[in-house]
Amino acid sequence: MTEAVRIGILGAARIAPMALTDPAKGNPEVEVAAVAARDVSRAQAFAAKHGIARVLDSYDTLIADPELDAIYNPLPNGLHGRWTRAALAAGKHVLCEKPFTANAAEAREIAELAAKSDRVVMEAFHYRYHPLTLRIEEIIASGELGKLTRVDTAMCFPLPKFSDIRYDYSLAGGALMDAGCYAVHMARTFGGSTPEVVAAQAKLRDPRVDRAMTAELRFAGGHTGRVRCSMWSTHLLNMSAHVVGDRGELRALNPVVPSFFHRLTVRSANGKRVERFSRRPSYAYQLDAFAAAVLRGEAVKTTPEDAIENMTVIDAIYRAAGLPLREPS
Repeated sequence: MTEAVRIGILGAARIAPMALTDPAKGNPEVEVAAVAARDVSRAQAFAAKHGIARVLDSYDTLIADPELDAIYNPLPNGLHGRWTRAALAAGKHVLCEKPFTANAAEAREIAELAAKSDRVVMEAFHYRYHPLTLRIEEIIASGELGKLTRVDTAMCFPLPKFSDIRYDYSLAGGALMDAGCYAVHMARTFGGSTPEVVAAQAKLRDPRVDRAMTAELRFAGGHTGRVRCSMWSTHLLNMSAHVVGDRGELRALNPVVPSFFHRLTVRSANGKRVERFSRRPSYAYQLDAFAAAVLRGEAVKTTPEDAIENMTVIDAIYRAAGLPLREPS
């Protein structure tokens, strides 16, 4: 095994610097070794800007390169499954951006392939690896809040550029896919199980694509919840989690990207307190976990099996809202 995981990037995506190239500069166990894009000149410019040594002429060439150990897949949602599948076939580890696939059926297919391999396949829900999230889980598990009664999560931000690929149905777009996958994942993580979708309501960009979504949930433990997400609605900016128990409650402000700003407020029999955490980016913690999994076999929290559960809820929300499921591109 090499001392550093040599990663190649599929596409010169906007998320790649924050998610990979920047945190890799501070991680001796990771080398971002190559990039490929549909437009070679764009890949060359990206490589020059971010200090990547090699530019390859196609996604297929990158995936087949024997000098790479792993692939980072930040392509549009509808392409995640296809290229994760190709990377696994080439014997590569995969760090795949969220949402893992276009729908739950595709997630099951990829999970089966991953299970048959000895490769690490990890969905990039970076917030899941940050100390803020770990602390929320610890507080809930401690019983300080008592028996859970309600879990509400939100991921809303403004994206008024309607030509953006995140609104493109043919690329598995929609607010629930892009923003809502976080809200669903937080609800599952803090709610303690995969919930049933009771009802859902969409605000539409076009007949198949949601610009906003709200869904009511019911968990196996009897507690209820709500996920709210939008890329364009009256809820311009709301990134939060609110967990209520019969003996207390907590509110997390911006648990998704806590390095920008965050606050965790807890009210219980112990009084009210505010907790704050490291400003180290959640993406850096995520990259630590990916490297540890590849190099030392350490377990990750965002597995393909976890992705199946998340995509199952997303599919159920689309069905409840009367919208078609997303399909692979």
